[in-house]
Amino acid sequence: MTGNDVAVFQKGSDLIYWGDALNVLTDYIPDASVDLIFADPPYNIGKRFANFSDKWPSEEEYVKWCYRWLDLCIQKLKPNGSMYVMCSTQCMPYLDLYLRNRMTIKSRIVWYYDSSGVQARTHFGSLYEPILFAVKDEKNYTFNADDIRVEAKTGARRKLIDYRKPVPAVYNSTKVPGNVWEFPRVRYRMPEYEDHPAQKPEALLERIVRASSNPGDLVLDPFAGTFTTSAVAQRLGRKTIGIELEEKYIKIGLRRLGIQDEFNGERLKPLEKTFAQRKNGGLKVADEERPSQA
Repeated sequence: MTGNDVAVFQKGSDLIYWGDALNVLTDYIPDASVDLIFADPPYNIGKRFANFSDKWPSEEEYVKWCYRWLDLCIQKLKPNGSMYVMCSTQCMPYLDLYLRNRMTIKSRIVWYYDSSGVQARTHFGSLYEPILFAVKDEKNYTFNADDIRVEAKTGARRKLIDYRKPVPAVYNSTKVPGNVWEFPRVRYRMPEYEDHPAQKPEALLERIVRASSNPGDLVLDPFAGTFTTSAVAQRLGRKTIGIELEEKYIKIGLRRLGIQDEFNGERLKPLEKTFAQRKNGGLKVADEERPSQA
């Protein structure tokens, strides 16, 4: 695919657009038609995504590009729609300042993960990625608190008494998550792993989709990558749109969503993983897993 070319794949209520996100958003997605958008664009930090190099000539050019797709995404949201935006820690301040003048930012979320890989030696290594949760109308938006409750450790484990209540009682055992989310990064040995340098965990997307959409709603991911957003939304009974530029990842999406099992004569099948083995005292020990970069 080159230039303004766009190919469309559909099965039922699941759509895949193969093309540039700006072109697809402009020409193919109706205004005010989407309930939830999850946007995880390239971060401008030099990663390689199949045939695409994640590096703009300057930070200024990158930020201008982000402003273009942000404006389009806002335009495509319904009046009561919500959007989650990810970006690098370096550039998120630009997007935060831009977005807060166009939507209401409800939460600034930190996705925290541990890392057993090489750490920084001259500064504090990065162990998180920021996420903005924004809504078009602060008085009218979807937030399904009961669908995303997690354990409240004070109530569930320590059994402390809340004496502030008219009748003292044990603290609640569940709560709505705070704005620090701990999910492991997707690693090579995980069943959900696909061959992509920035795959996001299904658990993270499940929380977002459950919280900010309802069954039957339309969920859009303009930078679909491994189509995790679409796969999770499909499983939860939502309609989906995924936009992706790279053919390699389009094939992943077609397979994960069950749209096609063949592409240009190629049988689409899950990644065949290999695990190198070495002997250690007579036992076979798997070599260290290859990490999926975040």
